[in-house]
Amino acid sequence: NVGEANVHLGLAQRLKAMAKSLKNEMTALFYASQRGDVGHLPKLLIALALGYALSPIDLIPDFIPVLGYLDDVIIISVIFYVALKFIPKHVLEECREKAKK
Repeated sequence: NVGEANVHLGLAQRLKAMAKSLKNEMTALFYASQRGDVGHLPKLLIALALGYALSPIDLIPDFIPVLGYLDDVIIISVIFYVALKFIPKHVLEECREKAKK
């Protein structure tokens, strides 16, 4: 069905755009964590989120369908969101521009 193919194509494009945006945001957070004008708390939160993402230890094991990955996404997203709130806006904008290159 042509309509279904368009929906799937649209969904695939949106997911690809979201993945690229997430990659840029994570790269910007990494750059922010390397700067001297960013406080210790956001740096700690960024390190905590990255450590959790790379750690083999999970609150809910990944072999449990959906929930195993969903907890990772939620926990990491919340930690990054909190870290973003503690980074000065001008610093974050500079890091986002650097991440786009």
